[in-house]
This record gives sequence, structure tokens and C-alpha cells, in this order.
Amino acid sequence: MTRLTEFTSYSDAQRHFSNEALWDLFDGDRNRLNIAHECIDRHADTDRVALRIAHADGRDEVITFAEISRRSAQVAHYLRRRGIEKGDRVAVMIEPSLPFYCAIFGAMKAGAVAVPMFTLFGPDGIRLRAEDCTPEVFFTNAEKAPDAIQAGTKGVTIADDAFLDSIADLPERFDWETSDDDLAVLQYTSGTTRLLPAAVRHNHRSIVTLMVAALYATGIRPGDRFFCPSSPAWGHGLWHGTLAPLALGVSTGTFSGRFDPVRLLKALQDFGITNLSAAATHYRMMRNSGRAEVFSYAIRKLSFTGEPIDSETSRYVERLFGTKVCSMYGTTEIGVILANYPGAPDFEVREGSLGKPVPGIEVEVHGPDGRPVAPGEIGELMLRRRGEWFPTKDLGRTDADGYFYHAGRADDVIISAGWTMSAVEIEDAILRHPLVAEAAAIGVPDAVRGQVVKAFVVLKGAPSGDLVAEIQELVRTNLSRHEYPRQIEFVKALPKTPAGKVNRKALRDAEAREQVGTA
Repeated sequence: MTRLTEFTSYSDAQRHFSNEALWDLFDGDRNRLNIAHECIDRHADTDRVALRIAHADGRDEVITFAEISRRSAQVAHYLRRRGIEKGDRVAVMIEPSLPFYCAIFGAMKAGAVAVPMFTLFGPDGIRLRAEDCTPEVFFTNAEKAPDAIQAGTKGVTIADDAFLDSIADLPERFDWETSDDDLAVLQYTSGTTRLLPAAVRHNHRSIVTLMVAALYATGIRPGDRFFCPSSPAWGHGLWHGTLAPLALGVSTGTFSGRFDPVRLLKALQDFGITNLSAAATHYRMMRNSGRAEVFSYAIRKLSFTGEPIDSETSRYVERLFGTKVCSMYGTTEIGVILANYPGAPDFEVREGSLGKPVPGIEVEVHGPDGRPVAPGEIGELMLRRRGEWFPTKDLGRTDADGYFYHAGRADDVIISAGWTMSAVEIEDAILRHPLVAEAAAIGVPDAVRGQVVKAFVVLKGAPSGDLVAEIQELVRTNLSRHEYPRQIEFVKALPKTPAGKVNRKALRDAEAREQVGTA
């Protein structure tokens, strides 16, 4: 039987996709399945490279499937000796490195639930998550261990190279015992609507459904050299950037430490990366670095997620790498549902588009009455599952050919004098100004219009001329005569979520506090 990895065209994706074909990509079945085995152990019979890590300090770290397989088994035995049982939580708060991957895969081999945590969390952030998931062991590094102890976390263990060496006498194989329904990962989202964002529960079967995104949203195929600079503490970095390529036996790469776009660009050159998936923010930082043209690249496929990419950055990236950057749309909770099929020779990638539904998924744009809207009309993106339509809490529209376009979060809509405006579209227009590095648009109260658009703008240098009027006219010209920021505030930086997305909610909250203070 021909495997799904051997098809590259959009038409073949629609013709040959099935759930059974997804399962054929794996060793396991519904009765016996383990993510660590599928991603690591079954590829460990050679010296093939699993991971290439670009450290911020300039070091390159190369790790083979065999080494992770051997040492993660020793971590699994270590956990069992500590009394860790099936279903116990094991938190891992380490930068990408050999200890990080051995801890994550070792926990899953042992039947425990791996809980990746962002290394920039302080004691309060650690405490909130630890109180929620109650880990029995908390793997971290020497720098963050005091914060974890201060947070009252039990089982704090420094997991570094010395730790791995200290358990090197343990067996190098581990007989795992998990099924597809067993819980494997708790993944905290980077949302901002709650003090503690929800922890999404992933069972071992999630590695199978993940292949839909791997095949059609990032376009991973055997022979690729993949790279994803997003932190594996978040969904994009862990699932799309790490587990997906490894499950297909494809070497992947990532960034460790404080992010530097020039260091990333050098890594893309030095590692010979052919397939890159990054956040929209990463691409903007590459563009703004002024150094991207210094290096040479072997890129053939590009994808992004997290938030829309502005048109100027999209065109720049296409000129730089020689291929279009493809959107992948979804959330940690629902997975990827819209994609641009990177590498498909028969799929047109349209600028600004989220693409079309991945195989096996139904997506529509619905109006307030719950009915589909006409092409060009903005409504809420809805996903059909188990015979019912579920809201994504995002707005969008389609064109006449069935391509989907993002129109912002449902709470990012700005209604002024009866006009409904998208913050995303306004920001895209502002970013066309050559002096603008970043922009965020929100609605603020207005006595006459109800709301007006206020833009927060980060400049590349010092302002010159009447920059406010220039930006306003640019938006009027490129978007609409009424759809422009009546208020503009120049700021040094924009608030971001831990995953790097612009945090418009933080801007709205700050603006609301200011309104109360001046009332």
C-alpha cells in the first residue's frame, strides 16, 4: 500500500486520505501505542540525526535518535525507581537540549504525563501550573531550580548532562505499557483570558491525528531537514516542530536560549534546512534584522502560525527564500484545520489566505443566525465535529474559490459608527509604512462613533515628518477611507503573549484602566 508520505499534491491528499492511512504510518495500534516509541525508538537503529539545536551562545548541538532512545530509557527507569506510576505528572522546564528531550520522552515511556513548561516563568507562573497539574517530579536546570523551590513545587530535580551521566548505569531499553487512550502530555496554552490558561490534554493517539498537520500544513516528507524555532513549551514548538517530524523519521531543529534572528538565519544556512515552520513574529524579526541577505539558504517549504503575517513581510520572505510562506491555522485545542499545503505543486498559495480545509475536516463561515455567509462576508469560523458546528472564536471570510481568510479574534472586531472593522487588516496596512516595525490596533471608546481605531506603533528608528498623517493616509488609501486609526501612539514595544503573539487584550485592558483613571 502506498503511504501518505509518498503523495505531495493537493489532489492526491483529497483522494487518498483516510484515518486508516494515518495509522499505517505507525508501528502501534489502538491497544498499544506510545509517542516516545513512535518518535524515537523505532528510528534508533542507525546513527541518523534526530535534532539540531542552535544555541543562542553560538554552539550547535547535534543529537541522534539512538542517543535519545538510550538515555530516555534510562530516565524512564529512574522515574520508576522514584515511584512514579502511570498517569503521574512529570514537569519539564528546561531549554531545548539533550536533557530536555530525554526527560520528555523518558516520562512518556514510563507511562507518566509530560508537562512542558516555559523557562521564562517565575515563581508565580510555576506555582499556578504546579498547583493545577500537581507534578511528582519537576525537572529543571540549576538556574530555575530556586524559582521552582520558592513556588513550593515538590520533586525539584536538576536535569543536566551531569544528571544523565549519573543514571548511565541504568538499562538502555524500557518496555513501555501504554495504549492510545492513555494521557501523554498536558500542554498549557499561551492564552491571556484567564490567570491560568487551560491545560490541553493529549493522549498517545494525538501523535496519529497530528500527522494531518504534518503532511498538509507543514508539508513534512522523508528527506526534509526541518526546523522550528518556537519553544517546545508551546504547542507549535512541541507538536509541529518536534513530535511531528520525529514521528516521520525526519530530523528537526530548534533554537535554545534568548532568541536572535541573525543566529537563526545562520543556523538555517549551516544546517542546510529545507523546511522551516515559524511564528509570524520570527519572520518579521528576520526581515527587521537587516542581515538576512548575508546568508545562503536551501529552503523549499515555509509555513507559519500563531497570528496572521503582514503582506510586506510575506513578500519579503518569498523574495528571500524563493518560495511562498504558507499559513497553517488552528489552535492547541482543535488542532490544524486550514492549511496551504506546502510543497503541493497543484495548490495556489494566495497572499493573506489561510488556505483550505485539511482532508477530513469541514469548516464554514457562519453569521450571527448560525447560517453560512456569502463569499466576502465576515463571520465566525466554525468547525464541524460529530455532526455539530463548534465555534473557533475567530472571525473570517472566504473568497469565490473556497479559500479562507482570517479577520481577527471575535473580540478583536472594532465597530465604529456602524462599520465593522478588522484589527488584523488595519495592522497589515500600517505595516506597509517603511518606518513601522510592529503595529497593533484596538477599539477605544468614542462619544460620537461608539469606538474609534487606536493604533500602537513601534518604529524602526526615530520618527520623521508628520508620521501620524502619513500612516493614516496609507491606511485610507490601501484599506478604506473610513477604516483608519484616528488615534496613534508610538511605543517602544508591544505586549506579547509568552508564545510571541501580540497581546491586544493587554492593550485594551491598559486603555480601559486609563479611561477609568481620567474619568
